[in-house]
Amino acid sequence: MVTSIFQTLSEKAQTAKIDPKNAMASREWYRSTAAKMIQINNNRVIDPRNVRSNINIQNIGQMFMFFYDPKNKQTLPYYDRFPLVFPIELYSDGFLGINLHYLPQKYRANLMDALYSTINNKKNDKTTRLRINYEILRSASKMRYFKPCLKRYLSVHVLQKFLYIDPENWDKCLMLPTERFVKKNKSYIQAESARTVANRQ
Repeated sequence: MVTSIFQTLSEKAQTAKIDPKNAMASREWYRSTAAKMIQINNNRVIDPRNVRSNINIQNIGQMFMFFYDPKNKQTLPYYDRFPLVFPIELYSDGFLGINLHYLPQKYRANLMDALYSTINNKKNDKTTRLRINYEILRSASKMRYFKPCLKRYLSVHVLQKFLYIDPENWDKCLMLPTERFVKKNKSYIQAESARTVANRQ
């Protein structure tokens, strides 16, 4: 059985004597440690216990990963085959979500910090979610990083199933190199996203 990357990071945190009760220090340690990883096997984030067949209204504001094959991939300038997404709006044929992979690491951390201000509780369990929608994202200046990440996903183009990410693993997952961009490389895409954010300031 493949060892979960989350388990590996937790064991490293214990060795480094990171205090889980110190939320800020723990968050920063996980982010910086994950950011140093160059490449991982995507199967190391897949926990069969957290697989979901679909996204429903209760999943708005929770974190998911999934394999995706876009409908119009021939005409898209680029796309991510393994998105890291917070769904924010649900439709009959899919959902609108924020794919954090499109942002450089610094902006990704800034957006995640802003998103944490909307969290509904600190239980870090199945009831924990972000209280977000498009209007909240658009109206709050601290959320300005979201624009390049906003993507529409069609359910029929999701390959396999959705992987639910436990809230305690959000910051571990945030910086992991799990993006699988097609047509353009990560550096090009994230630089373009940074320009989009800069133009909104």
